[in-house]
Amino acid sequence: MKKFTVLSLVAVTLFITACKKSNETTTGEEKQVAEKKGEVLAVKLETSKVDWKAFHKGGFAPRWGTLAIKSGEVSVEANELTAGDFVIDMTSIKVDPASVTEKDKKYSELEAHLKSADFFDVEKNPTADFKITSVTDLAAPAKDAVEGANKTVSGNLTLKGKAVNVTFPAKVTVADGTATLQAKFTVNRTDWDIKFGASEADPAEWMISKDIEIGINVTAGK
Repeated sequence: MKKFTVLSLVAVTLFITACKKSNETTTGEEKQVAEKKGEVLAVKLETSKVDWKAFHKGGFAPRWGTLAIKSGEVSVEANELTAGDFVIDMTSIKVDPASVTEKDKKYSELEAHLKSADFFDVEKNPTADFKITSVTDLAAPAKDAVEGANKTVSGNLTLKGKAVNVTFPAKVTVADGTATLQAKFTVNRTDWDIKFGASEADPAEWMISKDIEIGINVTAGK
């Protein structure tokens, strides 16, 4: 019975993980950053942010929170987003208290753990960054993408000093001197060598899902 239970847990975990990767996000080697063309707009830090959401194995006990954008700018030409880069303040990582419901858990302890060397090691890596490598028209509707997605954005996401190119559907608007970029996608944290609680030696012993949902909401203007 125990063996059956373990095998069942493994099957459910793998099924849920596969479902989470259905939002047409791909990763690969670092690529050349897009050249900034046209007008350069500064990111409005007070209205821009990064959301994150993570899970325990099997998709249970989700945790979520935010990260602040420290600086950034985008370039636009002929009402099209052409390039951009953003610096993320990893020391600002926040855990929403509402996501920690267990009586023996504290959101502040999770924040401290995420900042530790087990995860993002913010003492050595106080910032992360995202640099756009290309922006193209979205060829077809993307499942699980942010509502109104109209572009495919690729960029180098650097975490803990390692750059990985990520491609995802996004909603991009440019009008009246303002550009917005909204996206929701899922990445595998082990691509950046963040492997705490994600041993593949025995999938039944995975503590924390390798998937992280990332939400981007950026506004830039003159």
